[in-house]
Amino acid sequence: MSMTILSTKILTSSQKSILTKANIKVEDYDAIKIDYLTTQIDQNFQNIIFTSQNAVKAFLQTVGTQNLANNKYTAFCVGEKTKSLLEENAINVMEMTHYGAELAKILVNKYLTESFLFLCGDKRRNEIPSFLTKNKVTFKEQIVYQNSPNPITFTSDFDGVLFFSPSGIASFTARNTLRNSVAFCIGTTTASEAQKHTKRIIIAEKPTVESVLEKVVEYRNTLMN
Repeated sequence: MSMTILSTKILTSSQKSILTKANIKVEDYDAIKIDYLTTQIDQNFQNIIFTSQNAVKAFLQTVGTQNLANNKYTAFCVGEKTKSLLEENAINVMEMTHYGAELAKILVNKYLTESFLFLCGDKRRNEIPSFLTKNKVTFKEQIVYQNSPNPITFTSDFDGVLFFSPSGIASFTARNTLRNSVAFCIGTTTASEAQKHTKRIIIAEKPTVESVLEKVVEYRNTLMN
């Protein structure tokens, strides 16, 4: 039995191979368009909060890899891929969590007297800034990228659709319905948005693309049994 899924994020060849090895056909596109802003990074801060790879990419574009040679930046980030990208560019990562709310608690509990620069997108979630404000932690927020919907109409049905953010769901459902598709979600926040459109939801064990793909393979295996 073959299975066809749609990913609302372009997958790497190694990610696609996880699916093709399990006889799962995949179409992919970017439901969200990212535009990096050319803005100066405030040099008064050494501690920087990154909640996505996009924030890191925007930072690297602005600061330039040349200027990182003698950098004194310290990073606090959300996500394993975000951490990897920072470390690839020789930026020291002090703390990494899977969710923003977890990171905010660590910052308050361990770094209350520090000040932070929070680099984010224009659609950022509120957990970190609201928690830091509530606990009187000094921080400055700076928007370094914008994300906008990239709505595309699909005429074929899919057994499953992979979602990686609430905004990705909003973009997809602007022109499509999930019908009988299973919504495979990267985390609980994305799943909450999916609940507005379907009851058929499967959430990844960890908020990573690979974990979402593992759930798809797992789901197919249950159908085969």
